[in-house]
Amino acid sequence: MDTKELLKKVKKIEIKTRRLSDHIFSGEYHTSFKGRGMTFSEVRQYQFGDDIRAIDWNVTARYNEPYVKVFEEERELTMMLMVDISGSESFGTKNQFKNEIVTEIAATLAFSATQNNDKIGLILFSDQIELYIPPKKGKSHVLRIIRELIEFHPKSHKTDVAQALRFLSGTQKKKAIVFLISDFMSDEFEQPLKIASKKHDLTGIRVYDIREAKMPNLGMVPMTDAETGETRVINTGSKSVRMEYSKYYDEKVKYFKETFSKCGSGVVNTRVDESYVTKLLGYFKARS
Repeated sequence: MDTKELLKKVKKIEIKTRRLSDHIFSGEYHTSFKGRGMTFSEVRQYQFGDDIRAIDWNVTARYNEPYVKVFEEERELTMMLMVDISGSESFGTKNQFKNEIVTEIAATLAFSATQNNDKIGLILFSDQIELYIPPKKGKSHVLRIIRELIEFHPKSHKTDVAQALRFLSGTQKKKAIVFLISDFMSDEFEQPLKIASKKHDLTGIRVYDIREAKMPNLGMVPMTDAETGETRVINTGSKSVRMEYSKYYDEKVKYFKETFSKCGSGVVNTRVDESYVTKLLGYFKARS
């Protein structure tokens, strides 16, 4: 992609996502995450309406009545965008490819954080860390992130969510708001997710195409695995082959949802032909 074309694409995404973040997401983002970048201040007696998650169980046990921790909001938060750029992200059968939607979601979140004067960092990953941009503030920094999302070419086409989470825990020592955007067609990642979720406010955003869930009956079809590059002739006319594929896909989706919920992390599911705006807005409002 030449520079002129790249700048045009960046501008197009900026105009679309900036408008969304300015008018819709900035307030919702701040309301949803303002209680997450906190420093401990004191404890006080529990009052009706307090969040039970703030109860200090040690002090409560000592005085035999409920006490809650009081926090002061940190003015400056840090957002980390973790984006899967493996081969499967290039899949798409409707109006857009998954990676195009992923770029728009990441840009919208980044501009929302900028409105809040927060720092934004980026981790692009496959089955390895492809690119790390440390958190910084400012519009030019966000535009650099969008450029990388559009034009970066990964060295690998495989996916390893666990590796990306381990890298996050190793590099981001301060508590951050983390959005992990992927289709989550990856091997197990529960243990590193558990560690990362204890430190950070983490949300998994699963972007998927409806055609990935079910294999259509098209007879004998040569299929190329986007992550391994291997091409095989598959008999899609076989009911057992289609059922096996659906079972594999459903298990991956179930694992993603259950593991994130178990670790106390948020979950958003959005199809490429759905409005990610509605999904994100619903998620932010539910958190508030």
